[in-house]
This record gives sequence, structure tokens and C-alpha cells, in this order.
Amino acid sequence: MLPAIVLPFHDPNGIMLRYLWQQESWLKQSFSNAYIGLTHPTQLNQPEALQRLQRDRFFRLALHPPGSQPGEHYRRLYQYAVEHCPAEQRLHLCDWDRPAFALATDFRATFLGDLEWANGQSQPVHFRRSEAAWATYPDNYREIEQLVTRVGELLYGERYDFGWSYLVLQAADLSRVLPQLTSRDFGVLIEVLLLLRTRLLVRSVDWLAWEDPFILGRDAEELRAERSNSQQETVKRLRGLLPFFQHFLEKEPALMSELVWEKEPGKASE
Repeated sequence: MLPAIVLPFHDPNGIMLRYLWQQESWLKQSFSNAYIGLTHPTQLNQPEALQRLQRDRFFRLALHPPGSQPGEHYRRLYQYAVEHCPAEQRLHLCDWDRPAFALATDFRATFLGDLEWANGQSQPVHFRRSEAAWATYPDNYREIEQLVTRVGELLYGERYDFGWSYLVLQAADLSRVLPQLTSRDFGVLIEVLLLLRTRLLVRSVDWLAWEDPFILGRDAEELRAERSNSQQETVKRLRGLLPFFQHFLEKEPALMSELVWEKEPGKASE
């Protein structure tokens, strides 16, 4: 059975949709269906793309209502996918910019080999950024995300990309964790990973290098310097990642107990 691919899309300017059409033949050769969640601004601003997707039965659309939040988009799309896929079918949960970048660059062969390997596993597969991949990112991206990564390493002895971009698992695994997801923001990503953590297979990959210069058609060094020195970008990254810490407190049993005084008044320290 071919796997299915599950793609959240917020693309009011049509940047990523262009890459979707470029790789449409690869998608249809590699997957049984593509489950795509379109935000309301994308639906409004890209009516021709919406009609094209609706005419093609390969694409299964979850159309998000006005005012809905990113976490709700993920949950609604995932629910739609598991309702239409056999329990044993492998699902590729990813941001479309990752395959678009890997397929059009020197990473293509490695990327395709890693997907073939992941499709042959029974456990969930978490692709994380390698050290070589991390080296391509702006400084503020790397430093902020690795705050969360370091907490996971201290707790679990493993380095996870909690703001992951590519996860492969059976529909049954996703169905089991869905009722426990509560985030209305991007915290849904760490929720999924924490709930699956004990069964995850983890693989470091270079093809999760920073994709923005390719996607936007910008010089990599110029864009990296621009983003590294942008206070607005730093605040954006912090705003997205800081809520992740709350999920450690809510999902990790070792951290769910209340703090108490460890020393009684009047007693010498040991």
C-alpha cells in the first residue's frame, strides 16, 4: 500500500502552490493521496488553485474556517486524514517546503532513500536536522530552537526537533494521539512528539537544511545575515517556541508534581 502525504498549507501568495504543481507527478507516483489543509486566506487569495485541487480526486481538502488558529488547522487536517485512511497506512506529515527543497536540490537521492526506509518501518519515524543541516540556519533560529531541544536531551537523553517538519507514522498511531492534542498554536507539534516519543525511530538528515533561500529565490548568505540580525524575526521565533515549554510540564510525568521545599527550617544543609 502506498503511503499518504498530509500537508498543512498557509499560502495566500501562492509561493508553495507553485512548487506543488512542479512536483505533482512525483506526488502521484509516491503517494495514494495528498491530504491538504488550506487556511481561509489561502482559499480566498488562490481561487484557481482551490478549484484545481477540488477537481482532482488525488487531493483531499480540509478547508479551514475564518479565524481558526494553526493548532486547530493541524488537528482538523490530521483528523480528516485518519478518517479516510486504513489504520495500517503510513502517513507522511510534513510542511511542503521540505520535499519541494529536497527534490530540487542535491539532496534528492538521499531524501528519496530516507523516505523508502521510513515506509518500511512499523514505528513512527522522526526526521531531525543533522549538525550539517543546523549549520545552514540563521543564528537566532538555531539558538532559540535548541533551547527546547536541550530540555528534551536533559529529560530523555535524545535530541528531538520538537518543532519538527517531517514525521512518518501509521494512521493508527496518529489516531491514538489525536484526542490528547489541545494546542491552538504550533505547540501541537511538540504535543505529537511527546505522545509518540517512547516509540519513535529518530534519524538525522542533511536534507532538512534551511529551505527558505531556495523557496524565496534569495541568496543564502544574504538572507541568513538578514534574519540573524532581525529583532522582529527573533521575537517571532520566541513567540512560536516559548509555549512549547508548557507542554513538558503537562505531558512529562516527571515534571507534573508540585514543587515543595526540600529543606526544613532550622536544619543544617546536608
